[in-house]
Amino acid sequence: MPLRSDPLRAAGSPGPRTAGIILAAGGSRRLGRPKQLLPYGAGVLLDAVLAAARDCAFGQTVLALGGAAAEVERTVDTSGCDVVLNPDFGEGCASSIATALAALRPETDAVVLLLGDQPGVRAASVRAVLGVLHASAGAAGIAVCRYDDGVGHPLAFARRLLPELAALHGDKAVWKLLEQRADDVVEVRTPGPVPQDVDTEEDYRRLLAGLQGTV
Repeated sequence: MPLRSDPLRAAGSPGPRTAGIILAAGGSRRLGRPKQLLPYGAGVLLDAVLAAARDCAFGQTVLALGGAAAEVERTVDTSGCDVVLNPDFGEGCASSIATALAALRPETDAVVLLLGDQPGVRAASVRAVLGVLHASAGAAGIAVCRYDDGVGHPLAFARRLLPELAALHGDKAVWKLLEQRADDVVEVRTPGPVPQDVDTEEDYRRLLAGLQGTV
């Protein structure tokens, strides 16, 4: 995987042909309550993710819901999003990706994946991966963030990779696609650790501690 340094200088505006997909359909089985609705900042966890997505100014933002979808729609301001419901959310993240991809506008030429339980992802990181993807003029099909402690979201995919993305199955299939398509992947150096996501109560406690500046 080639590594592109100085990501902020490589940053580019998403533009009208770029879509952001927010994956927030999980059933929160390990947590035992809807993680999308966990209190966070002035709102809930998904509010923070949607705020970051709005800062990105995508041409289209698709929000995939599944577990607790009705409660999420009652609680969270989803304005500006095309909300899609994934009845098969229990089959893993790939099913939500496929559901969201089916709702994309036909002119879409790049897609950014964001996690609905990862509020620490910054709009600047999104612009950085998109900037590298567009600057490659087709040579790169996937751009990912290379944080200090590993690779993480946001992940950007060129249009030519979308059929493969839509055909994935299971919960970790995106990472397998990155392995299979290693020659198409460019890593964008991004300062700091991989942003915290939430699967357990301990994850949530760490996330809140980071928000309060105690870790």
